[in-house]
Amino acid sequence: MSIATEIAPGVWRIADTCHVYLLVDPQAPVGERDAVTIDFGSGLVLDELAGLGIRRISDVLMTHHHRDQGQGLPLAVEHGARIHVPPIERELFDRVEEMWEGRPLDNDYNLRQDRFSLLASVPVHANVPEYRHVEASGVRLRVIPTPGHTIGSVSYLLDRAGEVLAFSGDLIYAPGKVWSLAATQWSYTQNEGPAMTVLSAQMLAREGVTRLAPSHGAVIDDAASALDLLARTMQEYVDSRRSYPWDLMARLDDPYVALSEHLLLNRTSMSCSYVVLSENGEALIVDYGYDMTTGLVPGQERASRRPWLASLPALRRNHGVTKITVALPTHYHDDHIAGMPLLRDVEGTALWIPENVAPTMADPWLEDLPCQWYDPIVADRVLALDEPFTWNEYTFTAHAQPGHTLYAVAYSLEIDGNTVVFTGDQQEGLGGRDGRRDIMNYQYRNLFRLGDYVQSAALYRRIAPGLMASGHWEPRWVDDDYLDYLDDAARLVDDLHRRLLPLDEVGIGPDGQAARLLPYRSAATVGRPVDYSVRLRNPSAARAAARVSVVLPVGWRSSPGEIEIELGPHEEAAVQLTVTPTTSGRRQRLALDVTIGDLRLGQHAEALMDVTSGLTSAGLTESPA
Repeated sequence: MSIATEIAPGVWRIADTCHVYLLVDPQAPVGERDAVTIDFGSGLVLDELAGLGIRRISDVLMTHHHRDQGQGLPLAVEHGARIHVPPIERELFDRVEEMWEGRPLDNDYNLRQDRFSLLASVPVHANVPEYRHVEASGVRLRVIPTPGHTIGSVSYLLDRAGEVLAFSGDLIYAPGKVWSLAATQWSYTQNEGPAMTVLSAQMLAREGVTRLAPSHGAVIDDAASALDLLARTMQEYVDSRRSYPWDLMARLDDPYVALSEHLLLNRTSMSCSYVVLSENGEALIVDYGYDMTTGLVPGQERASRRPWLASLPALRRNHGVTKITVALPTHYHDDHIAGMPLLRDVEGTALWIPENVAPTMADPWLEDLPCQWYDPIVADRVLALDEPFTWNEYTFTAHAQPGHTLYAVAYSLEIDGNTVVFTGDQQEGLGGRDGRRDIMNYQYRNLFRLGDYVQSAALYRRIAPGLMASGHWEPRWVDDDYLDYLDDAARLVDDLHRRLLPLDEVGIGPDGQAARLLPYRSAATVGRPVDYSVRLRNPSAARAAARVSVVLPVGWRSSPGEIEIELGPHEEAAVQLTVTPTTSGRRQRLALDVTIGDLRLGQHAEALMDVTSGLTSAGLTESPA
């Protein structure tokens, strides 16, 4: 007995652990048809091919990573099908062992259902292109992000027989209902998933969808009403678990606040994203991380982070933007850059990156820094510091702004009669509310140094901004009293560190690093040399001999194995060495045992290397360098 039901011309629903949808080009001759499936369930769809006159399944498109959607994927691979997955969930398909091996189990506040993933990895052919089309076997589908059931969930839209059919995964079960509320709870006591469900339901409805084909539940013929009911009911749910109502529709419909005629603030993004409007209809964006966010959830793996372009339709609709031509980062942290690759891929936006930020974005494995994006982001144009550059009618300057992180800039420009400075995360702008002061937002692992905030305070004094636009806090109209405060606060930061640290005896500095081994992370093959740079800093006010021994796994080789170099007072130097791994393993450790003068620091710096035997390994992380 067939378990296939035709729901549209050339579209069958297969009842399995989830509904699997089988799609063909209806114009292709029966018996010569290749097919595409949306999800795969346990693989029962393979038994239906012959009865439907289908030769084979060429491609499987997954809506999300849960096991009921894809536990049979090994059968699909054996059948010869290519597997396509949502981009931010890829590692839960082709590197799922890393989740099983590394997922915290004790004192766990991460409630996402990532443990409802595959038990073993499967090879992935490609990521599906969000906001664009994927084509296979004569079937053309548009890919739309629809987070809610999982962070990375997507829906697929098919134009067929005068209708727009959406294969919506587990976003919706029936009008106003979801298959699982538990799956939407991503972190303890919070509402990120339900709030995302509200936004996804409304955004999917605005794609002109007429019918819905969910992973569980019957086909829904009145898509707009079903999605609207879901959004309204889920909004009630969200509000019932918050101390005040959260107007998600207002965020979706009007995400931008006008700071002046040609300067907008995106009030829905995790870090503040600013838009400069040109008279010709183009837009430039300063920082673009997590747009239309409902919160960041526990976990640092890619499947816990959702970049998307949810606010852009309103930018076009409400502000007449015809094209987003350029994006500028103030620094490399993920909440400021995560969405930039998607902007470039979908919108054709050029990424202009300052020269002190570009190397870190291009090679996130080079240094041991927090808050980096998972992949290299290479500049379309590298901006020189302190040299003005133009975009349409505006002239910008990127100024070095160390403090929050060593690799950061402030941008200055004149706009609508005001001198504006975009400062990123340099200060926590509490704005004087409730008698509180702004505070200096330094983090030691970001390579904070004494003098950084004094330097930035002097920079602001030179620029004399009327408006300072920060990374997470309300923009501030600036007066001389505030610039005086920044001077005083910067000097207090340095004074406190000088009083707390033994800088006169051991001048290592606030970041605690006298030596670094770069790259911090690398990927290699047994027997093939890897080049490193040893960065040394003399913490003494006198000349000193630096002696460095390279500490390696048993059997590995280093050339040289020992380093000796004379360093002047507080001098920094770089020395090259080559390491040859002779055994394989993930995150193999190597270190530098450092002595500078009479100061014995021990194994002061380390680096990590993923080493394979040279054979293909589905679990290997490729180096982004």
